[in-house]
Amino acid sequence: MNLHPPRTTRPGIVRYTWGQRVNHWLTAISFVLLALSGLAFFHPSFFFFTHVLGGPQWSRILHPWVGVFMFVCFLILAIRMWSANRWEANDTQWMKQLDDEVMNRDELMPPIGKYNPGQKLLFYVMVASLVLLLLTGIVIWRSIFGVYFPVPVHRVAVLIHSVTAFVLIAGIIVHIYAAIWVKGSIAAMLRGSVSHAWARHHHPGWYAQMTGRRIEDVRGEPIVDRTRG
Repeated sequence: MNLHPPRTTRPGIVRYTWGQRVNHWLTAISFVLLALSGLAFFHPSFFFFTHVLGGPQWSRILHPWVGVFMFVCFLILAIRMWSANRWEANDTQWMKQLDDEVMNRDELMPPIGKYNPGQKLLFYVMVASLVLLLLTGIVIWRSIFGVYFPVPVHRVAVLIHSVTAFVLIAGIIVHIYAAIWVKGSIAAMLRGSVSHAWARHHHPGWYAQMTGRRIEDVRGEPIVDRTRG
């Protein structure tokens, strides 16, 4: 028995609610501001990026506060998406058959839920990175917490903060590339819904759950116009 009624619409299936989309884009905008202003502090050749927050002084003042805002936004997003990102047996098998995925042998792949293993791994990287950035950011927030940490601890925190920021930036670049590569992903985060064909092709397990059908029936249907979101 399907205890959760499917959230479907005439043109497609609801993938992200209005609140989730707003939350995502607030997090994304905060990340861009933090990445650019952080690069400005990292090396003199990027100093012109301080203008994204109003200049050098305003960047030093606003960077940590924007960081706290981003962490809160991402925390809400992570709580909402945590259950959908739990690792399952199909995810392990999917990783073992990664060559089939790359070669578009989709009929051989295990049915994937709302997020594929690559998306889940990136989610875990983002969770770990944001926690590290928050903790080290508190240590190097000199105007408020400077008196609580000695200089050696501050220097180690700066190093960890910088490396973690690099990992997060690299992860977000992969995230953006994957969203462009899988046609319909960006549109889903803009309008909230995806077509039945897109959901059935890319996330058959999730599609079966949302429509209250058996995965065997879903996998047996022909895919039409699967690239559209």
